[in-house]
Amino acid sequence: MIFPDEYKYVGHSRHLPDGSDKRIYFLTKYLIVENEKCDNGSYSLYEVVHQGDELLRDVVTLKELATGEEIVHYDKELNIKDRALLIEIAADICKGNVNTVVFTGIDKHLTFVHKPDIGAVLDIEIVDVVPPEPSWLASVIRRLEESGIFGDLTIRFTENLTDLRKFEGENTVFPCSSSGLKGKCLDCDVIEEDGYLLVGCEISKGLFESRFPGIEYSFVNICPFKSDIFKPSGPFITRCCRSEESGIVTINGIRGAVVHWGASEFDVARAVWDLVADIRKRENEEVR
Repeated sequence: MIFPDEYKYVGHSRHLPDGSDKRIYFLTKYLIVENEKCDNGSYSLYEVVHQGDELLRDVVTLKELATGEEIVHYDKELNIKDRALLIEIAADICKGNVNTVVFTGIDKHLTFVHKPDIGAVLDIEIVDVVPPEPSWLASVIRRLEESGIFGDLTIRFTENLTDLRKFEGENTVFPCSSSGLKGKCLDCDVIEEDGYLLVGCEISKGLFESRFPGIEYSFVNICPFKSDIFKPSGPFITRCCRSEESGIVTINGIRGAVVHWGASEFDVARAVWDLVADIRKRENEEVR
C-alpha cells in the first residue's frame, strides 16, 4: 500500500513536467496528473524522484503507479487526515482493475490510497461497563474520534462492554448508587446477613469486608487486571479506580492503556496516542 503520510507530499497538475522546464516543488513525492480532455475524468499517478536544493527541483524520474481505469476519484469531500476512513473506503472501491482512489479534502487538497491494505488499520477495544449508557469511556472516545484527534493514527475502535444489569437483584451489591443498578450499594446500604453477591473490584472487596466484617459473600471481579468476565482479544483501552495503575500495561500478553476512572478527555486522548506509539514501536522492532 502507498498512502502518503502527509498530503503536502502530493502534487496535482494538468500536465507532466516536460520540455525545457522539468522542475517540481521540493516537497512533492507523488504527482497526480489530471487529463482535462477526458469527459469522464482521467488521472495518472506518478512517484517522483528529484534533485537539487531549491524550492523547485529537477525531476530525475517519474514512475507511473496507476493510470486511467485503475484510478477512481472519490466524489465526496472528506477529512483526509482520517487515515483509517480513507483506507476502508479505498479497500471497498478497489476491485477489478481499480487499484487507486484519489480523495479530495474539505480544504480542496488531494491525497490518494494505492493498493489499500485494510490490515494496516489497528483495532483497539474500548473495554468498559454499562450503565451508564452509553458507557462513559466509549462516549469520550467517540467524541474525540469525531473531533479528528486520532486521524493520523490509522486506528478504529470496537466496543467490548459488560452490561452489569445482568447481575441485578435483591441480593446483589454494587459499588456505587450513582450507577442506578437495582440491588444494594456499598455507599448507602447496610448488609447484615450472609449470601450476597458483590460485583466490583479489589477496592470494593476491601470496603465490603471493612464495613461488614464476618459476612460471607460471593464475588465477581470486574477489575480489568483480574476480571472474571473480561479477557482482552487485542489492543485495548480501559479504566481503573486506582490512579497508580494508569499507563501502558500488558494483560494476558496483550498491550493496552489504562486511564483512571475519572480521567479527562485529554488523559484519554494521550493514553490512546501512547498506546499506538508503543504498539507501532514494537512492530518495527519485530520487523528488524
